[in-house]
This record gives sequence, C-alpha cells and structure tokens, in this order.
Amino acid sequence: MASPAAAHNPVDESVAIEKERRLIEQMRALGSLLVAFSGGADSAYLAWAAHQALGDSALAVTALSASYSRHDREQAEACARAAGFRHELICTQEFDNPLYVANNADRCYHCKDELFDRMEALARERNFRAIAYGINADDTHDFRPGHRAAHEHKILAPLLDAGLAKREIRLLSRRAGLPTWDRPASACLSSRVPYGTAVTPELLEKIERAEAALRELGFRQFRVRAHGELARIELAQEELSRGLDPAAAREIAARLKALGFAFVTLDLEGYRQGSLNSLLKIESRRDR
Repeated sequence: MASPAAAHNPVDESVAIEKERRLIEQMRALGSLLVAFSGGADSAYLAWAAHQALGDSALAVTALSASYSRHDREQAEACARAAGFRHELICTQEFDNPLYVANNADRCYHCKDELFDRMEALARERNFRAIAYGINADDTHDFRPGHRAAHEHKILAPLLDAGLAKREIRLLSRRAGLPTWDRPASACLSSRVPYGTAVTPELLEKIERAEAALRELGFRQFRVRAHGELARIELAQEELSRGLDPAAAREIAARLKALGFAFVTLDLEGYRQGSLNSLLKIESRRDR
C-alpha cells in the first residue's frame, strides 16, 4: 500500500526509465559482473538489469550463513528462476569472526567484509571484471556500516550511481515483471538482535522460527526483535490492528512462547527499518 507521501509525490516514470537506460548502458561497458544478490527488491532489480546488459556474463551471488533465513533463500531462488538470470550460492563464515559475533554497531561492516572477500575470490577464479551491490539513493540516509566495506573493496554501486531511489526501483521492477517489485524490506536475522548482545546461530534460529510463525498467521511486513527473554514484535501499520486483536494476540504469544521466549510484546510504533539504530542515537546523546 502506498503511503500518503507517495500518493502526493508520484514517481516520474519517464525519468525512471531514462535512469534504467543509463544503468544498463553503464553495466554493459563492464564486460562481466558479479552481483551481490540477497533476494530483496534492490538486489533483484540490479541482478535483472545486469542480465539485460551482459547476459550470461553477469552472475548473481547469494551468501548462505546462519544470518540468512531459509525463507529469504527460497525467495531469492524463485526470483532468479522467474527472471531467468544466472544465480549461484556461496557460503560465508562471518560467525568465525569474533568481531561479528560481538554484535557491536559495526557488525554489518564485518559481514560485508566477509562477503566481498568471498566474492573477490570468486571473481578471480571465474575472471569476472567487477563486483556490484544494491545500495540505492535512499540508503545513504541511514546508518549502514556495510557501505564502508564496499568502499574499501572497491565494490560498484550502479543503482546509486544512476540516482535510483527505492520507489523508482519498485516501479521499474514491476515493469520488468519481477516478483520482488512489492516485496517487503528484508534484512539479515542478526539485525533483530540489539547491539552488544552476541549473535549466535542458535539465537538466530529461534528468531527465524518466530518470524515463520507470524508468516503462517498471515502477517506480511514484520520483525521479531529479541531482547533476551522478551520478543518485541513490530508489525506494519496496516497490520497492527489485527495484531492487537485479543484472539490474534493470544495466538502470537502462544506460538512464540513455545519457541522459548518468556515474554511477547507488540511494539505500538509498528514496523520501521533499523529501529535498533535508535539506541545508538540515545547512547550518542548520553556520551555528549
């Protein structure tokens, strides 16, 4: 569902199409390309555009680890099949890095550093000339340490270079027939854990099962944030009233408690990306 702001500020389709033309033209000049592909709207569109530009000289690469849910893997594989672009899976070992497991504010840096190390090795092995990832023009307004790793590894950012914003990417994805055009925003399972709390495969498995339970109940856009024994659920605004229904709330609580959470709470502010980053802002104010 479009937000009120989006309704008053519709995307200029002709401008977006021109950006797409330049995007494909610039990628064609690369000769060959690896694309970091999580299965979300941005990386799916980038993988599709790379295929339009380079055909089989483009390869979408998805990293598997405990932080990547089975649901996201299924979505990524289905998208690649539907869109017809080349797709391979690789394994990353970020959980071998104690700096990642510690889950400090720079966790995403260590994750992306590991990912790009693996992709660089693959590029050397297969003679790919460049690597790209799906940062868009809107992403520069949020706290994303992974971008620093991309800069250090000299990873290309074609969507950002083309000036493509999220709503333009969704519009162009819909025109291209991509199933991800309206897919809710997704992020790794570690993003559900407050900074400073160690991330472990066991904890992430618990969170993944909790989110699978919400999906089975018909919810579409949500997060389960794990605060020790407490599960804090964020639902999209349009789904919040259903979550507050007493019968639904009892069912949600029962399912998550069966997974090992002692307390289950519904966040009245609803779903918002990067909500745990607000704790960084509070700590920064305290430091000052």
